[in-house]
Amino acid sequence: MTASSFPLPYRVYSTPMTTRFRRIDERDGVLIEGPAGWAEVSPFWDYDIPESSNWLAAALEAACIGYPEPVRESIPVNVTVPAITPEKAQGIINRRGGCNTAKIKVAEKGQSLSDDVDRIRAVREIFDGKIRIDANGGWDEETAIHNLPILDRAAGGLEYAEQPVPTVEGLARVRMAINVPIAADESIRRAEDPYEVARQDAADLIIAKVQPLGGVNAYLNLARELNMPVVVSSALESSVGIAAGVALAASLPTLDHACGLATVQLFERDVTTSSLLPTDGSLPVRPVTADDVAPVSDEVAARWGERLDRMWQFLRENRDLSALTGGVL
Repeated sequence: MTASSFPLPYRVYSTPMTTRFRRIDERDGVLIEGPAGWAEVSPFWDYDIPESSNWLAAALEAACIGYPEPVRESIPVNVTVPAITPEKAQGIINRRGGCNTAKIKVAEKGQSLSDDVDRIRAVREIFDGKIRIDANGGWDEETAIHNLPILDRAAGGLEYAEQPVPTVEGLARVRMAINVPIAADESIRRAEDPYEVARQDAADLIIAKVQPLGGVNAYLNLARELNMPVVVSSALESSVGIAAGVALAASLPTLDHACGLATVQLFERDVTTSSLLPTDGSLPVRPVTADDVAPVSDEVAARWGERLDRMWQFLRENRDLSALTGGVL
């Protein structure tokens, strides 16, 4: 543990990715140990402290209070295919752990529509399950309206397209122009007003990521008010962070879609001897202990220690910590 004013024990982790994903080659974060168990806080480095503090709030809730009582024992998940070559995409599909839904990344910077088409066709060639795509807001409206029907045909029908354009207004216009269902991700988790998606009828379903939204209970409240179908997804976390997503999915009243939580295999090294990996297309609902965290460099440890202190200070000044942690802090 590094020196810090943060009041709970924590460890910093860092691991190379097995393949470049969302333009990330290395993933790192902090694992916090509290009375209710382990939790992860790992905001991406381009997030400022106020936005990152939601991630810490989620971790404090998990570490100090724990998760709601589950209503299901396992969670169906999709296999995730990064923006890679068709041959590598087929390799991932062949190792999918029984998943019958595939999420394929598209709209990667430096790649073309034909790259996306070839990747989707390669997956469909050997896979008869559902295919969904994720553009991470990488297109403008005109490009999305042009590309989505082409990718829909390549897939033999898309389950949905996730965040094809960056804005809520854009999502609404794209949704009106095409027949492919639209899912909102960044327009929920990075929005000043996540309810705008529902007000503008901009999506058919929403993507939920526990850390950016401030915790399982915060998202359950939001989901009840939005009253839209939910797909719980990973923020590219270790098994400790994935356990929070599994806990959310296990607590939702209904769960009609496979969740995007089978991403630990994108890490070269996990933080536990009991990784959350899919079996027969599902993840179990269970806690995870950070019992296998590899040492990190002094530079990485110090960088996260300083960032954790800043997030902690922000929460102390702007949130009711007693309510957030059940009186533990």
